[in-house]
Amino acid sequence: MRVLFWSEQFWPQIGGIEVWGTRLLKALRDRGHEYAVIASRDNLAWPSEDLYEGIPVYRFPFWTALANRDVGQLAEITRAVVNLKRTVEPDLIHLNLTGPSVYFHLQTHVALRAPLLVSLHQPLENQSDSRDSLVGRILRSADWVTAGSAMVHATAQCILPEIATRSSIIHYGFDVLDISPEPLPFDEPRLLCLGRHVFEKGFDLALNAFSTIVHRFPKLRLVIASDGPARQDLERQTAELGLTGIVDFIGWVESAEIPALLNSATVVLIPSRVIEWFGLVAMEAAVMGRPVVATRSGGLPEVVIDGQTGLIVEKEDSAALAAAITYLLDHPDVAERMGDAARERAQTEFGLERHVNAYEMLYKRLSNAFFRE
Repeated sequence: MRVLFWSEQFWPQIGGIEVWGTRLLKALRDRGHEYAVIASRDNLAWPSEDLYEGIPVYRFPFWTALANRDVGQLAEITRAVVNLKRTVEPDLIHLNLTGPSVYFHLQTHVALRAPLLVSLHQPLENQSDSRDSLVGRILRSADWVTAGSAMVHATAQCILPEIATRSSIIHYGFDVLDISPEPLPFDEPRLLCLGRHVFEKGFDLALNAFSTIVHRFPKLRLVIASDGPARQDLERQTAELGLTGIVDFIGWVESAEIPALLNSATVVLIPSRVIEWFGLVAMEAAVMGRPVVATRSGGLPEVVIDGQTGLIVEKEDSAALAAAITYLLDHPDVAERMGDAARERAQTEFGLERHVNAYEMLYKRLSNAFFRE
């Protein structure tokens, strides 16, 4: 089957949706499906045509044209997308609704007849509820809508209740790697924050919590991995709290190195202060048998089962975060049991093969139904 995969961002941009997209495409490509990718070209240093693992990627300056309201550029991009659709002749268009570039799909939908699958990766509660808004028009035109979590699915139905009969939840899937989880380290415990260094991720709350409990656990360290615009603020806060030397900023971590990093952690912290659409870091931690302390944010409670695979605390509450961490460090048997339960649940409910199977079956069902009409 030929699939035109439309994503607001794609490799080499790295984020939760981009990582998910590359995993899904590679898995289905290996099963014989053909892909072409359309993505935004917000970084003009990236080529307009590229290859990712042999999959052609076509980038367009969607955001620039829309922001500048350049009529000529808008028309030029629209023509190019029409030509690309007609050249690829996909059996299905898989659109990932994450931004304004979907305008160009709506402008070119008459270029060819193909079923439209829309995958939602973020909650839509802040979107207009008008049926004629950009979001409403996309949802109305979709032959099927998938959501990565129950909370994302619920917000979409609030905007357009009629999609209830042509939508489903497909939870994200992960490889349960051959790497065996190491025992949780308690002699020299390690707390881990993994994600972009931005205010919304709440790593400043983790630092505040850490500062209040480190005296109880003299060998405790906090590792903050990845990078982002808030790093300098976090490093400054670390110094002000007197934590220099026991908080490690290790910078960007390649995807292949994440399992080993998780294997070195005792507890993974996700103190997000925004609505998380699912919780990819929480799932990666579960795969490696790590208990998680997370905030009650969006889809995180779908991944972290409070009291079973980790602990859930309220947002913006560093004291509650500190108390949850202390409890797990004081009760190693509970932390280990939670880590084991998290890994078992990842294997049974969030395996990559199950996820890929769900999309492959949906692709075939939509294509068969559409072209029988």
